[in-house]
Amino acid sequence: MATNQPNIVFVLCDNIGWGDFSCYGGTTPTPRIDELASGGIRFNNYTVESQCTPTRSAILTGRQSVRSGTYKVPTPGSGGKSGLVPWEYTIAELLSDAGYATSLFGKWHCGETEGRLPNDQGFDEWWGYKNSADEAGWTSYAAFNALAEKMGLDTPHIWEGVKGSKSTEVRELNLEVRPLLDELIVGKTTDYIKAKADQPFFTYVGLANMHPPEAVHPDFDQTDPSRLGLYADVIAELDHRVGQIMDCLDEAGIADNTLLVFSSDNGAGLIDTVPHGGSSGPFRGGFFTPPWEGSMRTAAMVRYPGTVPEGVVTEQMLSAHDWYQTFAAFAGASDKVPTDRPMDGVDASEFLQGTSEETGRESLLFFGPDGGLMSSKWRQVKVVLRHCEGIADPIVQPQFPMFFDLGSDPGERYNLFQFKLDMGWMFGVAFSSIAQFEKTVAQYPNIEPGEEFDGYPASASTQKG
Repeated sequence: MATNQPNIVFVLCDNIGWGDFSCYGGTTPTPRIDELASGGIRFNNYTVESQCTPTRSAILTGRQSVRSGTYKVPTPGSGGKSGLVPWEYTIAELLSDAGYATSLFGKWHCGETEGRLPNDQGFDEWWGYKNSADEAGWTSYAAFNALAEKMGLDTPHIWEGVKGSKSTEVRELNLEVRPLLDELIVGKTTDYIKAKADQPFFTYVGLANMHPPEAVHPDFDQTDPSRLGLYADVIAELDHRVGQIMDCLDEAGIADNTLLVFSSDNGAGLIDTVPHGGSSGPFRGGFFTPPWEGSMRTAAMVRYPGTVPEGVVTEQMLSAHDWYQTFAAFAGASDKVPTDRPMDGVDASEFLQGTSEETGRESLLFFGPDGGLMSSKWRQVKVVLRHCEGIADPIVQPQFPMFFDLGSDPGERYNLFQFKLDMGWMFGVAFSSIAQFEKTVAQYPNIEPGEEFDGYPASASTQKG
């Protein structure tokens, strides 16, 4: 166990585009988020997975979600045991075993049944909702209320729980509480930070915004005429909530011993219900258009005063899978990273501390919501095998893989293989990553969604009791 373990505060907003914050060129001022970014490292090339559940699974396990059977958001009401199997060794479990107090406040979305909730997956305590904020709208429909009891439909709730006990309902999750969710989540977070200021802690903060049904706290609802509508109001509230967490760390006297990470789980939801909303910056697509960059690339920034250099903006690649091994390294617990399963993350701690010029990540495979491979990215070279143009559109496989140079064409408009057939050799670079991945799958088959899985026959887990 490390003698100087930093606190780790991981703040994850929901469906925010690469270009939504002013430090990324957004038109709504976000002074507190900009302050966080300028106080550390801001990533221009941070990538996530295709939907809410896959990205959160990747963060928690350091593994591609397709390996964990969590590559898609479970269909509401489908039943079964969705989410992470208990066998997975989450970053919360690793840090708990390394001496950290652990907590989660807000959105979970990695399992809704006993045995697969946060307090079953390494968190000492949690307060939040099992799935997604869209469930807040269910009870607004008379048909739902009429059919709920008759058909056994569960009314969504906010829950809380502690390790070793069953989670219990706190209150109904509905449209009345929806505008207040991020205030409540951050309130729980700051109370926790104050209570744990004298010991190493890890807290995972799953904010509700910008997930539909979009809602903003009354304090930010049309309170500034310079903001263009609901989306801008929510961005302003997000900025305020991040600032509240930063202020709490300062007031508790632990900001200089806290690794603070802020990012999003997906790209912007470019939908008609929110005018003037969602920016992917120069990139193509948004949420539900995998694997275009607007779907898989979003904002991310890291601050750790005195350890992480200030004022750095980097084009180095980093992914959601990399937080696992990076946090383990900062905690002095790299020896606890599992060796009995494929791990897909890299340890970027040396880059974050300014002792290395590279994160260690050069490539990334991107899987779709059907579990199939959609693209292979190596540095600025990207090969697209399949693509989708929207939530109601099919996944399309072109006759031949598409090839893009993201350095000169961030909008992925010019398929180079269509114009320069002599560049086909670049496919070999991309396919080498695919071959390596397939080799590990042959040895360690992917867990299927809903599967009861308790380890590989040849190498059962020794990480969880």
